[in-house]
Amino acid sequence: MKILVVNCGSSSLKFQFIDSEKEEVLAKGVCERIGIDGTLTYAKEGHAKETVDKDMPTHTEAIRYVLDALMDSSKGVIKSLSEVDAVGHRVVHGGEKFTSSVLIDDAVIDYIKECSDLAPLHNPANLIGIEACKKIMPDVPMVAVFDTAFHQTMPKKAYMYGIPLEYYDKYLIRRYGFHGTSHSYVSKKAAELIGKPYEESRLIVCHLGGGASVSAISNGRCIDTSMGLTPLEGLVMGTRSGNIDPSIIEVIAHKENKSIDDILHILNKESGIYALSGNISSDIRDIEAASKAGNEKASLAIEIFCYSIAKYIGAYFVALNGADAIAFTAGIGENDSNIRAKICSYLECLGCKVDDKANDVHGEEGIISTADSKVKLLAIPTNEELAIARETVALVK
Repeated sequence: MKILVVNCGSSSLKFQFIDSEKEEVLAKGVCERIGIDGTLTYAKEGHAKETVDKDMPTHTEAIRYVLDALMDSSKGVIKSLSEVDAVGHRVVHGGEKFTSSVLIDDAVIDYIKECSDLAPLHNPANLIGIEACKKIMPDVPMVAVFDTAFHQTMPKKAYMYGIPLEYYDKYLIRRYGFHGTSHSYVSKKAAELIGKPYEESRLIVCHLGGGASVSAISNGRCIDTSMGLTPLEGLVMGTRSGNIDPSIIEVIAHKENKSIDDILHILNKESGIYALSGNISSDIRDIEAASKAGNEKASLAIEIFCYSIAKYIGAYFVALNGADAIAFTAGIGENDSNIRAKICSYLECLGCKVDDKANDVHGEEGIISTADSKVKLLAIPTNEELAIARETVALVK
């Protein structure tokens, strides 16, 4: 089957076109500045990417340009829309209702809309992509793959907050977790790498990018994860604060005469390693370069980032009663050997030992621990698009 995977933002649309039988990416790209002017970046597998300006007042035009590119006589990979067997859509929040991926129908769309209060920046954008695809390809089956679904196996002791129960009963305020597609894919890969059945393994997955989260997976089921009701909770991230004392919001509001919305913008967009580094960057590579040049704020930002991750790993080691492996993935986790080593330096008390030579991998899959390490340490590139394609095929077949 040939699957179009769509990840839709408010003004962007990322896509991959995947041959599911060979699990090969045939083409990929992104539409950006939708509603402003519009650009399409497209690359057929094995060819250089091309960026062209396109008039994209809405996502419908963006999808149309993607399909036109896929069918282009010189750079395309299909001859007609009939070769698109299904579309897999990334949807950020599925609430409590969706514990797995689902075929999209009107009822599913209505519930995704209901969950928009829980993900106001994401779900409406995801719905725009779904509606745009349905408009152009009304007879093509479509699947919603939820970021939150993988974490729905958490027990109540892990997902309930210590607030009045009425807020859970009325508004479903609880921990949901995110990056679920990545955590699912990488945890399965981790079990393969260590040669242990997924259903009999204890795994900790660290998805470390601009957004970052850690999950604890016991016997193929997520039992805890660091992100919460929203992606703001948990680790110190690129521009997100991660865990803070909630009273900080009140203090800043009163002293700076700011609204709740103002402060949440600060905590989401102006905090994290970006703020701690003195606003150098939200990109860890820029901060590491500044640290090497002697910038003390940059060095502190890196220390805080790594320390926050190590603390969660330690907590989940306890939650799992030990771990068979700890996997690092996403932009930082896959590529930054220095960050991996620094995090693991906190874990020596757990019997974790990094092999410096094996750890010198950047975007490749491998075991990075020494032979005598009590816990296997792994670097595993994530592949959320392939995971979405697999989920889509499973439902459409």
